[in-house]
Amino acid sequence: MKNELQYDSPGKFQETRFEKIHNLSYYSATEASKLVAKEIAHLIKTSTDQKFILGLATGSSPIDVYKELVWLHQNEGLSFKNVISFNLDEYFLISPKEVQSYHHFMHIHLFDHIDIPKDQINIPRGNLSSEEIREYCKSYEHKIASLGGLDYQLLGIGRTAHIGFNEPGSHRNSVTRLVSLDQVTLSDAAKDFNGIDRVPKKAITMGIATIMNAKRIVILAWGSHKASVVARTIEGSITEVAPATFLQEHPNVTFVLDKEASFDLTRINTPWLVMDCDWTEELTKKAIIWLSKKVNKSILKLTQRDYTENGLSGLINNHVSVYDLNIWMFNQIQKTITGWPGGKPNFSDDNRPERASPSSKRSLIFSPHPVDDLISMGGTIYRLVEQGHQVYIAYQTSGSKGVSDDHALRYIEVYLQIDSNQLHLKELKDEILNKKEGVPDSTSLRSLKASIRRSESLESARLLNLSSENIHFLNLPFYETATSKKNNSTKEDQKIISKLIKEIQPHQIFAAGDLADPHSTQRICWDILSASIKELKSESFLSACWIWLFRGGFNNWDLQNIDMAVPMSPSQINHKTSLIYLHHSQLDQLLFSEDGDIGFWSRTANLNRLIAKEFNFLGMSEYEGIEVFRRFYF
Repeated sequence: MKNELQYDSPGKFQETRFEKIHNLSYYSATEASKLVAKEIAHLIKTSTDQKFILGLATGSSPIDVYKELVWLHQNEGLSFKNVISFNLDEYFLISPKEVQSYHHFMHIHLFDHIDIPKDQINIPRGNLSSEEIREYCKSYEHKIASLGGLDYQLLGIGRTAHIGFNEPGSHRNSVTRLVSLDQVTLSDAAKDFNGIDRVPKKAITMGIATIMNAKRIVILAWGSHKASVVARTIEGSITEVAPATFLQEHPNVTFVLDKEASFDLTRINTPWLVMDCDWTEELTKKAIIWLSKKVNKSILKLTQRDYTENGLSGLINNHVSVYDLNIWMFNQIQKTITGWPGGKPNFSDDNRPERASPSSKRSLIFSPHPVDDLISMGGTIYRLVEQGHQVYIAYQTSGSKGVSDDHALRYIEVYLQIDSNQLHLKELKDEILNKKEGVPDSTSLRSLKASIRRSESLESARLLNLSSENIHFLNLPFYETATSKKNNSTKEDQKIISKLIKEIQPHQIFAAGDLADPHSTQRICWDILSASIKELKSESFLSACWIWLFRGGFNNWDLQNIDMAVPMSPSQINHKTSLIYLHHSQLDQLLFSEDGDIGFWSRTANLNRLIAKEFNFLGMSEYEGIEVFRRFYF
């Protein structure tokens, strides 16, 4: 079953000789998902067999594919009556009714909205006894084989290069079985379970051999956080340490990527190694930073030989001398560094990232969740307040989904010790203690959890010397659902954002620009904000408003993309950490790194220190930490 669709698109990149797996990359995950859904629909409709055997994946990557399949069913009559589906995996010791289960995921995103017969849906059962597992896995494997194997398998890819839950070390000949999950996988799932300790440590998964027997495989990857594992899978050697690399041996597999996920492929990351380049300013910066790291020299120490021996002859041919090129690059980076994120009054703007005028600016910070602002720019907020700017923080969602039942229970029990007659609190306590599988939080419990997040935000605002009047809790409707699934954003969300912008008329807007996951709260919040900005573009005040994007608590902007870098002293790093630590409800959700236990507050400080070391390596002054921003032009 060869791929009959070509995924033609003006946004597509061409593959090179470095790549061992066919891949296509698009500017938009949404665009790419529609094309994948179109292929699946085409194959379902043209299948000559009595049944079409479809392998399905979970996670955020296939959500838009499922959304498009539902649309095709509801609007173009695509029928799934001849489809037999098999899901890749399921957590072990989890009930199908639990909102974190893949049974729940598949039904809310696909099965509840199409006409596939229920007896043709196959998802591994996670609520089995240890004695039942072996025979159950054998029967799941046998059922797939008895139908002739999978006609089409849709995959995502994890940061450990796992496909399904085939973690590093999985054998090429592995079949459906019970596996233990890697620490990185547990960490990635922690946010869905309100803490890593609550994530199931094992799962049932199809094996590598089961997947490789599919006639057609399409693997999806979106976002910059998948870039390194995508490059490793497509360009690296086949190894059990990276199970996805086994896909190099499959005759009919395609990686479908968005632009960010393709960033580490040779043709994107270092195009000068495979083609003649159009040396734009951004590509020039990227090449010089890459060269500096490769030869382990600061910018001003780079020589002509360094350039020519590393494939950059074409770059220096466009310049008078290597010395002039190095000086230009040094100055470009140096100009991004400022201790005045709101601009330095009465100083020239020529070598500073922000304008000096007006000397007192209105700075509006949009934070998707409570605490995102502190994690990403806590030191910068403190600087803005200290330097006399009017700082406003808008929390776009309540963040209630990030508060565990255990943490809410602590608050309830404290209140009940003060006043044991509060009937509504007793009811909430009973709700938590007697909660049944799959039952979502009541409106009252969600409200309590939102209040916890609000109180934490107000406490950190006090430590920043910010008035509570400058803190806005927007509670955007798309987030306020009883289930784990968010609603689609609407004009109502946009209206709330637009109203606040018009009310404040800011000179600066800071917003989350880490758009790795197209279904994340951060991405949805940005889409709403950018739509509001476009709508208000004709307003005179907005023409004087500069927009700065922060990346988040897991990654910094690449050096060539940084437009403003705000340095931090050791005491400022400690102050930022103390601000983050005030968000006690999030301390339940320790995020772990490969190197051991680390809280998100420590991880944030380490990220600030890491980017400071990168600046210092290139020849800049040495700072304890740096927060970085990219300017957005609309």
